[in-house]
Amino acid sequence: MSVYKHEYRAYSGNVTSAWTRILVVARYGFAEAWASKITVGLFILCLMPPVFSLVAIYLANNPMARLLMGSRGPRILEIDASFFLGILTVQSWLALVLGSWIAPRLITFDLADNALPILLSHPISRFGYVLGKYMVLFAMLSVVTWVPGLLLFAYQGYSSPQPWAAANLQIAGGLFVGAVIWISLLSILGLALSSWVKWRGVATGVIFAGVLVPAGVGAIVSQVLRTQWGFLLNLPFMMSLLWQRLLGVRGSVFPKISLANEAIATMLCLVCLLCVAMLNARIRAREVVRG
Repeated sequence: MSVYKHEYRAYSGNVTSAWTRILVVARYGFAEAWASKITVGLFILCLMPPVFSLVAIYLANNPMARLLMGSRGPRILEIDASFFLGILTVQSWLALVLGSWIAPRLITFDLADNALPILLSHPISRFGYVLGKYMVLFAMLSVVTWVPGLLLFAYQGYSSPQPWAAANLQIAGGLFVGAVIWISLLSILGLALSSWVKWRGVATGVIFAGVLVPAGVGAIVSQVLRTQWGFLLNLPFMMSLLWQRLLGVRGSVFPKISLANEAIATMLCLVCLLCVAMLNARIRAREVVRG
């Protein structure tokens, strides 16, 4: 039968919901992220510091271990807000390394192969596509930041002979909120910068540069103009101040520098808005080629 004699009708079956389509993008994103052995190696590396911290908590609550360490034991094995601040800081830097590797794998391959027009021709919006990729990165970074941190907090509360957990709930809340802010920023920043680079290796370096280069520029501005506002360009520095305040660490790590929480929040929101604008300009169902 000739093609023009066929009668084509619109699909009248059940249609999946929009959230289900986003989960399809996320499922293939997880598969792409774990397809590399480097991802597995980095993931194992990120979980090593929590293992050492678990041992430290065990020794801190073991009377025999404290007895063997003598007078130095109470100072070295003190589990407080500073201890969990150190855990959060280390895991956040490792999350930067892991996110810099995973983010390009999620989006640069689609750009390099010109697959975005095909993907967006399916019943999924640009927002759904980006959200699916974002969910993958956010979930994987969560496993190496606030999840082990809260597990260590729970273990400390269980191991301590004193009612420790109820008296230190601010540590758990600050650790969770601080880690979520950081990995949310890393996820949107990694996707935005990766969307403008079609080479995965270059995109990894660009993500590192996007975090570290403004920090150096901010330090120069602060020194030249003799002001503290240049530190608003230093994302790691701002997050360190924010983590310290969220966890209630006594004694400022940077006593001569004080940035208001409102200024830090405003700067983080501006960075996120800039990343959203970059994604909006880059994630398109068509590509214009100028000859």
